[in-house]
Amino acid sequence: MLEWMLRKVMAERGIWSGAALARVLQEKANYRLSAPSISALITGQPKQMKAETLDALCTALECSPSDLWVHTAPKDMKGA
Repeated sequence: MLEWMLRKVMAERGIWSGAALARVLQEKANYRLSAPSISALITGQPKQMKAETLDALCTALECSPSDLWVHTAPKDMKGA
């Protein structure tokens, strides 16, 4: 299962709001997202994401995709 860790990564960097994330994206990655798009990324796990958005998040937050997405195996996995 993939778990979206954006809020955790933001908190580790002292970014507490969507507006602050928007500023960091603009300043560090020269990337703009609408307020609704930022809100959706912060409040829920994305079903899909453009590679350029993931790249901008990684650039702005100085992290890798593996910091934003954490994979764990399901507990009920039987004899793989």
